[in-house]
Amino acid sequence: MNIESLSIPQVILVEPKKYGDHRGFFSETFREDLLKDHGFGSRFVQDNHSLSAQKGTLRGLHYQRPPHAQDKLVRVVRGSILDVAVDIRDGSPSYGKHVSAVLSAENGHQLLVPKGFAHAFVTLEADTEVIYKVSDYYAPDCDAGIIWNDPEININWDLEGDPVLSEKDALLPLFSELPPGVFPYGQF
Repeated sequence: MNIESLSIPQVILVEPKKYGDHRGFFSETFREDLLKDHGFGSRFVQDNHSLSAQKGTLRGLHYQRPPHAQDKLVRVVRGSILDVAVDIRDGSPSYGKHVSAVLSAENGHQLLVPKGFAHAFVTLEADTEVIYKVSDYYAPDCDAGIIWNDPEININWDLEGDPVLSEKDALLPLFSELPPGVFPYGQF
C-alpha cells in the first residue's frame, strides 16, 4: 500500500496494491497501522455507501462541526469521481485552498479527508458507487456545508453543463459565510 500526502499534507492519497490472476484480483483496502504510521490516529465507526445514477452528480461540499467532526476515507467501487477536500481550518496556511484526486474502481485509489476539511465529489461516470469510512456518527445538528461553486474557492469541476445536485446542496452558504473558530488550526 502506497500512502502519500498531497499538496495540503494532511490530506492523504492511499494507493492499495492489487494482486491479479485469472480469477480477478485481491487488494487490502484498509490498514489502520499504516495510516497511524502517517500520523492518522482516528478510528472509523461507520461506513457509508452512495450510488449516483447520473454522470455529473455532485455531492458536497460537506462537513460536520465539532463535537461530531469526521475524518473520511473515500473509495470508489464502481465508476469514478473527482474527489475534493477544502481546508476550512482557521489560521491554516492553506485556509480556503483545495486538493483533488481522481478515484476510480479501476485505479483503487482512496482519499483520506481529515477533520477541518469540507469534502465533495462529482461523478465522472454514470452509476458510480462510493464507499467511505467516517470517524464519528452522522449528527444532523452538526451537519454543514459550503456551496459547490463558491467563487472564492474556485474549484474546477470540469463539468459538461450543470451538475446534478440535491436540493440541500444547491442551497449551501458561501465560504465567506463560514462561522469563525469552528476548526481552529492546530486543534484539528
